Amino acid sequence: MTATTHFTGDANPYGGGDPYADYRTADLPFTHLVDLADRRLGAGVIAANDEFFAERENLLKPEPAHFDPEHFGHKGKIMDGWETRRRRGVSAAQPHPAAEDHDWALVRLGAPGVVRGIVVDTAHFRGNYPQAVSVEGVSLPGSPSPEDLLAPDVKWTTLVPRTAVGGHAANGFAVDAAQRFTHLRVGQHPDGGIARLRVYGEVAPDPAWLTALGTFDLVALENGGRVEDASDRFYSPATNTIQPGRSRKMDDGWETRRRRDRGNDWIHYHLVEEAEIRAVEIDTAYLKGNAAGWASLSARDTGSDDWTEVLPRTRLQPDTNHRFVLPEAVRAAEVRIDIYPDGGISRLRLFGSLTGPGAARLTARHVELGG
Repeated sequence: MTATTHFTGDANPYGGGDPYADYRTADLPFTHLVDLADRRLGAGVIAANDEFFAERENLLKPEPAHFDPEHFGHKGKIMDGWETRRRRGVSAAQPHPAAEDHDWALVRLGAPGVVRGIVVDTAHFRGNYPQAVSVEGVSLPGSPSPEDLLAPDVKWTTLVPRTAVGGHAANGFAVDAAQRFTHLRVGQHPDGGIARLRVYGEVAPDPAWLTALGTFDLVALENGGRVEDASDRFYSPATNTIQPGRSRKMDDGWETRRRRDRGNDWIHYHLVEEAEIRAVEIDTAYLKGNAAGWASLSARDTGSDDWTEVLPRTRLQPDTNHRFVLPEAVRAAEVRIDIYPDGGISRLRLFGSLTGPGAARLTARHVELGG
């Protein structure tokens, strides 16, 4: 584990105006990866030892933390994050908490995977953030309860050792642990508040589950698909196109800036592994005056540099889900969608099944990661 950007100490008290004006942050090398703790993937905060001032579920909200200086309740200032009460010692003679005293929360990742970086965001917690944080990971099958996770025989792996952090800051940590994790245990020492938790990494699906499904979405984030590159991310990230479910609003898809040249926009994807694609969905839900005019799809197999057209340039309708059954199965490991000339799509679905070699490599990787 290597800390890439490090903040410590209090932030200044809020003095009015934009509360993010003095927010401490920096570019982090892993934030382009999938947030494995995204609620849209099914992540959740399943338990916490204390949430007196603010609920644990706030940790995984997708939007940045909001601050309202006038928002108070019966328990005090209401914060958009997870905040525990102040810890105390055992007696008047020992009023301070012991060195090992701390608060914790258990997080179920939305998709099991390899963690490459973690952001513990203390936005708006200026003097009431934890002195230090720690993060541990574990991989357990099924749907373990909090009691299962906290059992004495469960062995946790340290991802972020107890490390001092700063208030009102994006505290970033690079993680070097080549293992597959399903759950995290977040500690704040000794107490305080954390606004948001982001867990960046690579999805590592269960091959047995995908084999049982047979035909599934080969490019979906939750199944291990990923975006390799895109021509434009001006309004929204290309990764939105492989999120679970249908888009629910315009910025839940991928939209590019308006082109003023004769080119076109595109996204390059990696499938979960080598597979045979049999059907395609291109959805433009909620993109009405800004949907792509046309789209084409190309594919290439493992080790190949040549793209083969799978779907010729085809007219798209606004706010519509388009379905295409391919004349024959297409063997591929990578796919590229080109849209013309610009605009956006909300989702891309590629339905098919793994090839024998693809399934074998996925299983070997699963074993290698401790699955």
